[in-house]
Amino acid sequence: MLTLREAYQSKEFHTPFSPMRAHQPGCLPAYTPVSLADHLDRAPLRGIEAKDHIFTEGDPKLHIYQVVTGAVCLYKVLPDGRRQVIDFAYAGDIIGLGLSDREGYNAQATVATRVTCMPVSALQVIASKDPGIAMRMCEALSEELTAIRDHLVCVVQRSATERLVTFLLALSRRNKARGRDADTLELPMTRTDIGDFLGLTIETVSRTFSKLKALGLIEIDQGTTIRLIGISELIALADGNTSA
Repeated sequence: MLTLREAYQSKEFHTPFSPMRAHQPGCLPAYTPVSLADHLDRAPLRGIEAKDHIFTEGDPKLHIYQVVTGAVCLYKVLPDGRRQVIDFAYAGDIIGLGLSDREGYNAQATVATRVTCMPVSALQVIASKDPGIAMRMCEALSEELTAIRDHLVCVVQRSATERLVTFLLALSRRNKARGRDADTLELPMTRTDIGDFLGLTIETVSRTFSKLKALGLIEIDQGTTIRLIGISELIALADGNTSA
C-alpha cells in the first residue's frame, strides 16, 4: 500500500484543471489533519469554468472533490439521450465518494466553481490509518443514499408544485444549517437544470415559479434570487396539506 506521501505525490494527483493555488512538488501540509474535512481543506484547489466538467461518466475514479465555491450539477444521460439530474453539489459538499473504480455520473459546473481534489489513493491510506475518517466516509455515503431515496419519493409521488416547493425548502434548510439567510436563495442553476432534477419540463418549472409568485409565497429577483415569503404556507404546500 502507498504511504500518504507517496499517494499525494502520485501521478493521480495531477488533473487537467488549472490550479488556483501553488503546491511545491514533494511538499505536504505543515501539519497532519485530523478529520476528512481537514484533509480536503488542505488538498489542492482547482478552478472549473461554468459548463466545464470535473469528470464524466466512465472516467477512471482518481480523486474525490469538495466544492469550495460555486455549484456542480450531477447527472446521467439516458439511452434515449435525455438527461436526468441526480443532484446538485454546493459549497462544502463532497463529490466522488464510492467504491467503484469508474465514475458513475457526470459532474458539470453550473457556474464558475472551485473545488479541492484529493487522490483516491491518498484517501485510502488515510482511511486505513484512521477509523474515524473511514466512519465519516460511511456516514457521507449513507446521507447521500437517504437524499436519493427522499428525492425519488418526491419525484414519483408529488405534484409539480409540491416538487418545486420541496426543492426550495431544501435549499432554505441548507442555508440555515450554514448560518445563512434561510429566506433568500441564490439559484446557481438554470430552469432546465431544475426541471431535469425534478422530472419537469422547463415550461412547467417556469409556470410554477410564476404561480408561487402570484400567490405571494415567493419573490423573484433577476430570475436567480428567490425570496421565500410565506414559509409556513410553503411547508404546508410541500406536505400536500393545501392546494395551489
